[in-house]
Amino acid sequence: MTNVTNKLYKFLNNEKDERICTDISDEACKYAPKNYFLILFSSVFTKLGDALSNPKTVLTWVMSFVNAPVYLISFITPIRESFSMIPQVALSDFVKSKEKRKWLWIFGSFCQFLAIASIGFIALTFKGVTAGWFIILALVFFSLARSICSLSSKDVLGKAIPKTRRGKLKGYTVSVSGILVTAIGVFLLYKSKTEASIQFYSYLIFFASILWLIAAIFYSQIKEFPEANQQNKKSSQGIISKMSLLKTDKQLRNFIVARSLLLCSALSSPFYVLLAQNYLGKDVFLLALFIIANGIASTISAPIWGKMADLSSKNVMTISVLIASLLGIIMFIIAIYPSNLRTSLWVYPTAFFILGIAHGGVRLGRKTYIVDMAEGDKRIDYVAVSNTIIGLILLVTGGLTALISIISIEVIILALSILGLIGVLKSYKLPNVE
Repeated sequence: MTNVTNKLYKFLNNEKDERICTDISDEACKYAPKNYFLILFSSVFTKLGDALSNPKTVLTWVMSFVNAPVYLISFITPIRESFSMIPQVALSDFVKSKEKRKWLWIFGSFCQFLAIASIGFIALTFKGVTAGWFIILALVFFSLARSICSLSSKDVLGKAIPKTRRGKLKGYTVSVSGILVTAIGVFLLYKSKTEASIQFYSYLIFFASILWLIAAIFYSQIKEFPEANQQNKKSSQGIISKMSLLKTDKQLRNFIVARSLLLCSALSSPFYVLLAQNYLGKDVFLLALFIIANGIASTISAPIWGKMADLSSKNVMTISVLIASLLGIIMFIIAIYPSNLRTSLWVYPTAFFILGIAHGGVRLGRKTYIVDMAEGDKRIDYVAVSNTIIGLILLVTGGLTALISIISIEVIILALSILGLIGVLKSYKLPNVE
C-alpha cells in the first residue's frame, strides 16, 4: 500500500527523482505521501459538507424558504466567515502550546458537526425571524469551531507537506469535492420533481453534518512531527504584540489589504442567488442548478489554480478577483435594465459557475500565499493576525450589505465589484513567495 501511495504521490506531483523536502523535517518527508492523501480525503469531506451547507446557496435558500428576513440572510456569509477569523489572534498562543495540533482540528471538526446538525433541526422546527436568529447563533458556534481548525490545519499542512506541493494538494481537494458536489446537484435536480419541502432541505443539512465526523477520522491518522524549534516551547506573546506585526511587517500588511479587497467574490455570492429567486422563484430545480454550477466550476478550475498557485499564488489572486469583479459589473447591468435576460433561467447558474471559478482561485491563491510566506510558529501568527483583521472587516461589510440589501441587491453587487477591481491592483503588487 505504501508503494502505491508513493507512486501516486509522485505521479500527481510530477516527481521523477528523489522527493524534494527543503522546508520540512526528514521524518515528515518520509510520511509526506501518506499525509498528503489523508489531508486530501479529510479536506474533501469537509468541503463537501461546506457545499451542502453553503451559506451562499443552501443556507440562503433554506432561510428564504422559512421566510427569514433578507437582512438576516445578508449576514450569514459575513458571520460564518468573520467569527471563524476574529478569535484566531487570541487562540494562536494556545495552538502553539500544543506539540501536535491535529487533535485541535479533530475537536473543531466535531463541534462543526454539532453546529450544522442543529441548523437542520432549527429549519424543521421554526419559521420566520425566530428561525433566522437561531440559524445565525448556530453559525456563530460553527465558526468558532472553524477558527481552531483554520489555525491548526495550516500549521499541520506546513509541517507535513513541502512547498510546491501545497497548491496542487488544495487544487486536487477542491476538484474531487467538486465532482461529488456535482453528483449531489444532479440528485437534487432529479428530486426536484417530487421534493420541495423543508424536510428535504433539513435532511440534506443533516447529511452534510455527518461529513465532518468522517473527516475527523481520516485526520486522526495523520503522522505529525513537531518542528525542532516548537518542542516543549510555550509562547508568551500577547495579542497586542501579535497585532504589532501590522506595523512592523510590510509584506503581511500589504497582503491583508489585498485580501480584504478580494472579499467581493465571497460576499456577492448570496446576492446572485437572491436575484435568481426574485426573478425566477424558489424551485428546488433552481437550487440544484446552482449547486451543479458550483461543483463543475470547482472540478474544472481547481487543478489549474493549484498548479498556478505553486508558481505564483499572488497571480492567482489577481486573475481570479478580476474575473469576479467584471462578472459583477455585467450582472448589475443585466439586473437593472428590463429585458428577457434577467428572467432567463440560464443566466444565473452560468454567472454562478463563473463566480465559482473566480472564488475558487481567490481562496486557493490567498491560502497558498500565506502558508508559503512564513514558516514555523511565525506561520500561525501570520494566519491569526490576517484572519482576525479580515473577520472584523467582514462584520463591518456584512452590516453595510445588510442595510443596502433593504434598498437594492443590485447595488451591493456593483459596490463589491468595484472594491474587487481595486483588489486586482493590490494583489498584483504583492511580491512572489514561492
